[in-house]
Amino acid sequence: MSREFQRGHKARISDLTAGTDLYIGVRIGGPGLTFDISCFGLDAEETLSDDRYFIFFNQPKSPEESLQLLGPQAGDTESFRVTLDRVPERIRKLSFTATIDGAGQMSQAGPGYLRIVAGGEEVARYSFTGSEFSTERAVMVGDLYYKDGWRFAAVGQGFDGGLEALLRNFGGEVLEEEGAPAEVPAQQQAPGFAPPPFAPPTSAEPEPQAQPPHQAPPQAQPQPTAPQSYAAPVA
Repeated sequence: MSREFQRGHKARISDLTAGTDLYIGVRIGGPGLTFDISCFGLDAEETLSDDRYFIFFNQPKSPEESLQLLGPQAGDTESFRVTLDRVPERIRKLSFTATIDGAGQMSQAGPGYLRIVAGGEEVARYSFTGSEFSTERAVMVGDLYYKDGWRFAAVGQGFDGGLEALLRNFGGEVLEEEGAPAEVPAQQQAPGFAPPPFAPPTSAEPEPQAQPPHQAPPQAQPQPTAPQSYAAPVA
């Protein structure tokens, strides 16, 4: 059963699950808004002292692959795989953030969440809405941090700047124009790791809209129905 968190609540990961190979899903959106969802691997000084632990669309994994960007799936806008027992000792906090790409502000965002999944089952969820924010252009959604073991904190803290300002806030360097989002190879999802099924929206979340059906060319005569291929759920 998933445990519901509110802003500021914290818990030991061991109280939520015995697992250490976790799926982190983030859902956020809004009319006309585009979001970049990232993970910052910070040291004991809460600084991005190693840029290789800034996990985002153009750098989808850390060197030892303890942090991996998986892409949108199962109703989540973005998702990550975090293997806690492989995270280097110098990395003491994993901060999951969402920043607006382009015009807009966080108050325009619809209901969203960060959830933790272990073994394919959701064990924790922190939900939020745009009404909790104002003119901020980013939000620090939640943290996994180490303090006598790994813990989770529901943060929900707005941030005035965009992704570059947030990167500077953590002590990272802003590079020149980034390239297009890099695809995450399927083999990064190692055997035994179980992403969750589609996440049903909470009562505050809008129902996802179905995509228009594919229009097949007209057939002169009825044809036998071919088996349908698997299609990922639409958020």
